[in-house]
Amino acid sequence: MPIRADLYRTRLFPPENRVSLQRTRSDAPDLASEPAVPRLRCPSLERFRESHFIPQKPVVLEGVVDHWPCMRKWSVDYLREIAGWRTVPVELGLRYTDEEWSQELMTVDDFISQYIVNKNNVGYLAQHQLFDQIPELKEDINIPDYCCLGEGEEDHITINAWFGPEGTISPLHQDPQQNFLVQVIGRKYIRLYSPQESENLYPHESQMLHNTSQVDVEDPDLVKFPRFEKAAFQSCILTPGQILFIPVKYWHYVRSLDISFSVSFWWS
Repeated sequence: MPIRADLYRTRLFPPENRVSLQRTRSDAPDLASEPAVPRLRCPSLERFRESHFIPQKPVVLEGVVDHWPCMRKWSVDYLREIAGWRTVPVELGLRYTDEEWSQELMTVDDFISQYIVNKNNVGYLAQHQLFDQIPELKEDINIPDYCCLGEGEEDHITINAWFGPEGTISPLHQDPQQNFLVQVIGRKYIRLYSPQESENLYPHESQMLHNTSQVDVEDPDLVKFPRFEKAAFQSCILTPGQILFIPVKYWHYVRSLDISFSVSFWWS
């Protein structure tokens, strides 16, 4: 299960399903030379099950969430209006392995003012169960029907918010559950590697970072990590209204190209 039960965790909080930030790149990559994640428009449950869930293959789903209220209602101003007074944990720093990485409690309004409007700062409202905190926002989303293909009950699905400025980065990592990542605001560049590529991705040897690669995906040190160059991958730019299916244990790297709000559904 995802590990994020304590809003007041320290820098040593276990990094399962964790992200870190790096405000060093804001350009959209040229995907012409990169193998693309396949796309399907509103596939039936049976087609999704046979083509992607059973073989555990990533796919971008289109047209599935077009009717969700969040797609027409959510904006930075709307989020400030609905949730501005609520206190949330904001992650500050470049990487969760850095000594200076920290977390601060602040209101959503202060977070937007300091880290969304002011683009020179690094801050991320990441992996937070905001929808349990603010029922009005939960009413604007739905659990994707495809989650019924899992073995778990609906009340075991973890729904998290990911809200941050352009340039936030999740380093290459893997998660212990299936993931539907729904893009509501902005775009994200995402690169995916099969679990079969693990030995070419140089996971950290420590137990705390075992689910995170040592490699900087977009600027790899091929002298230090020579096998990374031959690791096969797929990529996409996820845009508003699209869902990315990330199978369990699939390695994924994520970079926000704009101010971004995503919703993740972790399920088994």
